[in-house]
Amino acid sequence: MHQSVIGFSVCRLLAVLCLLPPMTVAVAASESGPSGEQLYRSLCASCHGMTGQGVKEHYGAPLAGDKSVFELAQVIERTMPEGEPEKCTGDDAKKVAAYIHEAFYSPTAQARINPPRIELSRLTVRQYRNSVADLIGSFRFSTAWNDERGLRGEYFKSRRFRPNERVIERVDPIVKFDFDEDSPDKEKIEPEEFAFRWNGSVLAPETGDYEFVIRTENGARLWLNDLNQTFIDVWVKSGTDTEHRQSIKLIGGRVYPLRLECFKSKEGKEKRASISLEWKPPHGVQEVIPARYLTPQRFAEQFVINTPFPPDDRSVGYERGAAISKEWDLATTDAAIETVAYVTANLRELASLSGNDEQDRLRRLKEFCGRFAERAFRRLLTDEQKQFFIDQHFNEATDPDTSVKRSLLLILKSPRFLFIEAGREQIDDWDIAARLSLTLWDSLPDSALIKAASAGQLHEPEQVRREAERMVSDLRCRSRIRDFFLQWLRVDQLPEISKDSSLFPEFTPVVVADLRTSLELFLDEVLWSDASDYRQLLLADSVYLNGRLAKLYGADLPADADFQKVPLDSGLRAGVLTHPYLMAGFAYTATSSPIHRGVFISRSILGRALRPPPEAVAPLAPDLAPELNTRERVILQTKPEACQSCHVMINSLGFTLEHFDAIGRFRNEEKAKPIDSTGSYITRTGDEKKFRDVKELAGFLVQSPEAHSAVVEQFFHYLVRQPIRAYGLQTPEELRDRFQQQNFHVRRLAVEIAVKAALRGATELRTASLSRP
Repeated sequence: MHQSVIGFSVCRLLAVLCLLPPMTVAVAASESGPSGEQLYRSLCASCHGMTGQGVKEHYGAPLAGDKSVFELAQVIERTMPEGEPEKCTGDDAKKVAAYIHEAFYSPTAQARINPPRIELSRLTVRQYRNSVADLIGSFRFSTAWNDERGLRGEYFKSRRFRPNERVIERVDPIVKFDFDEDSPDKEKIEPEEFAFRWNGSVLAPETGDYEFVIRTENGARLWLNDLNQTFIDVWVKSGTDTEHRQSIKLIGGRVYPLRLECFKSKEGKEKRASISLEWKPPHGVQEVIPARYLTPQRFAEQFVINTPFPPDDRSVGYERGAAISKEWDLATTDAAIETVAYVTANLRELASLSGNDEQDRLRRLKEFCGRFAERAFRRLLTDEQKQFFIDQHFNEATDPDTSVKRSLLLILKSPRFLFIEAGREQIDDWDIAARLSLTLWDSLPDSALIKAASAGQLHEPEQVRREAERMVSDLRCRSRIRDFFLQWLRVDQLPEISKDSSLFPEFTPVVVADLRTSLELFLDEVLWSDASDYRQLLLADSVYLNGRLAKLYGADLPADADFQKVPLDSGLRAGVLTHPYLMAGFAYTATSSPIHRGVFISRSILGRALRPPPEAVAPLAPDLAPELNTRERVILQTKPEACQSCHVMINSLGFTLEHFDAIGRFRNEEKAKPIDSTGSYITRTGDEKKFRDVKELAGFLVQSPEAHSAVVEQFFHYLVRQPIRAYGLQTPEELRDRFQQQNFHVRRLAVEIAVKAALRGATELRTASLSRP
């Protein structure tokens, strides 16, 4: 059996060599001495296998990874063959490294040998939640998010909200008023009795549980999302509480209608009049809802699934719908039941029912179910599908409402809804529309995409690009792009940030929430500017601060100042690399952590794969070496040779950030010693780059092809949820080159990724379209 495996490996290796570029083979053959292949066979194959597949008795794991030829040569020269590294050094080590890298080691070689496939996948939890929300939302009116912020306020001179008693109309940026015992307007309203009403909508920046709070001494009520059902109702107060709260799950990137009413009555006991509308978002603290999340426009009600789902697989570094379990199947059933219950409760509105004509009602219900199925399946129904999903239920049931329930449950449990391109052998315009919407929105096509697909106008790349450019400005895409960059920065992996209160007494949970807001504001500013320039994420020397943060980080702002962009530390900051939120997150409770910071730069910014440490080593506590500063302590701790293979890179990158302490404040010394922020990095091609500080590191990163490739590949995997080389072995390089040519414009990169994913396998489609009469 062993011989047969080796024989198969040799045949496989010969096939691989036939695929190598002619220049590579020619160079190998013309060099003096044994070739890299010959050296590998004689010195390495017995332990690693003829094609690097691994040998059980020696090294069972395949010989594959992301090291460059230069890095491989270093490893070979230092460690191989095992126990006799002197047998393969210098030019021989370089030859072996070049051969291994090209034949089977590199990601491109691995993709050539075992071409990655586009995997059949189900909707992820996020895609399911968004798809169901948009499916139901497609039967309601739509509103475009504009630049007007705040809520539309109405002030009445009595408590009865009569139109003829409305004396003030205006847009209030926020709802936070304390009139004490006075009137909102002494000339128009008597202080003894009056009422307020605010109408508009609120944007949820991220998905999660939100707690809404009304703070008032007076009677008040809040409607949120469902304007027919009060969300918080203290219109008739029975106690002395002035704070009233309720929680709700919201989907990020969506806007929810709200109405708030409050009154002061001359018969009431309250002499004061005040009102504040606040919330506690998923990663924040309780605060007045900022104006940037409010609009005076009225948006339609959103359907939000509350059914719990098992988490999606993230073992390959990005979220994907790969696993199908009993728990997932049960969750889709429960979610379908929840969805159908909501639809039937709102059937009159969603199906546009009117009057009492039973025949007209039956016709409208059948049409509604047909449109529901087409939008859920992302394509028109065939006659056979119409019979199976719609007609048979209306023919068998005497009650039309029961027919609707049966039809919708079958649609929502169908693989045509739950799976992406289930059973599709050849793509068409509908597939392209579905791919675009899943890539950019994690959801279903909207009416514009449906119209384009129906008209056969999604054949050519420019047609698809035009739709993608429209879609990328949608709030749903904005939410996705923002979420990617928070993942890119490893924000989702940060534990709860807390610090030694004896050293940093002002670093409270409120400050942590402010710092996260500061980071998000910075991301939004860069990503949604006209330039949308990735480089500015690493180069900007300003930080968004409010009054609380300004006091802690040494800026001159009033104590009650709202967030604003402030140049900090004389231009020594470097964008997200030095943002206080990340500096505090990648640090210990009392000291900075060059290791955590270096790992972040290595993995996220440069895309380097890091092996787990060979053994767990507890960090050297500062009090065990009180004379050492952080840099000296880390050097001592990672001195063993077993650590150096990774820590040479990690430490050298992390040390460039030593000017920033455990909460991200700039400092010039530690332990009465000047800060040494010098560092270095050896590129994949073997060039050593040296840096005096993080500003010089940032200058290198914005020009580094390694960093460009890293963000492109991570962005692709986040948006498409498939292996990037499954779309062509040269796709990473092609997208990176486009990114560079377009001045590192992030939104245009999202468009290019969406177009690439949408048009995969579309050659036949475009050829067929050219042959049409």
